[in-house]
Amino acid sequence: MSDDVSQEEYIELMQQEIDKARLNSDRQNLSRLQQDAFLEKEEKSMIKEQLDLSEQITRIDYLLKGYSLQPDKEGNLVWTEPTSEDMKVFSPYGIQLIMNTICFYLNQNTLLSNYTDEQIRQKMLEFTKELIYIVFMNYEKVFKYPTIDECIGLIKERLNRKTDVAVFAAEMKGIKVDRKVAYHIKVKEIEDRIEEEINKVRENLIKDKLKRFPLLVRVIQDSVHSTYQRAWNGQERASIRTHMSISETKSNMPSISKKSMGGLFGSWGKK
Repeated sequence: MSDDVSQEEYIELMQQEIDKARLNSDRQNLSRLQQDAFLEKEEKSMIKEQLDLSEQITRIDYLLKGYSLQPDKEGNLVWTEPTSEDMKVFSPYGIQLIMNTICFYLNQNTLLSNYTDEQIRQKMLEFTKELIYIVFMNYEKVFKYPTIDECIGLIKERLNRKTDVAVFAAEMKGIKVDRKVAYHIKVKEIEDRIEEEINKVRENLIKDKLKRFPLLVRVIQDSVHSTYQRAWNGQERASIRTHMSISETKSNMPSISKKSMGGLFGSWGKK
């Protein structure tokens, strides 16, 4: 203790240094708590985003409904409702049935599992077989059958095309034909088998929809397979654990004060 500092003054100065050290410690603790809270929030957000499969599920849902990606006025791609009934392969029942099946596989439980190559291949085989089986066992309800009005509309279009061809062929021969009369003749040709023609049109439309089914199955299959691949050998769990370990390490790193210990204690220790 210096001779020019009384015991009371020394105690007061020491108390001031203790108060400063305590205040600095409180500030550091508060900063650490804020940092930990921020890292925890950031970590939870990252994990939630990493395990979020809603984008893939939404994409499949739009594709099943026949939607397509089209640019809007700003040039951004947005899902657009189909303008043609031909693009609608499945009925609302069929879409719901397939989506419910998909959601059993596209979920966090699958991502956080641990599968071998053989297990993934076996599960994909079973999934694809079950998907095809459930669709075709309910195909009359799953696929969107054309209505009578749609079939009649297509028959009228066909009659108009045949009439145009007949009128053109007559004109090429130098024969003038009244189009209404030509159309009436074409109608007469099928009036005894209208129901048969409607059924034929319906069958052709259904066949066209069935042709698109394998492609849609492949899209669904690839999405499910990608999810299983992320669970190969527990990779997704390992990735999350690694990130949490890094975050915890950063959180536990001690804060180093830029200002070294000084003041009364520093000078007193040197004496």
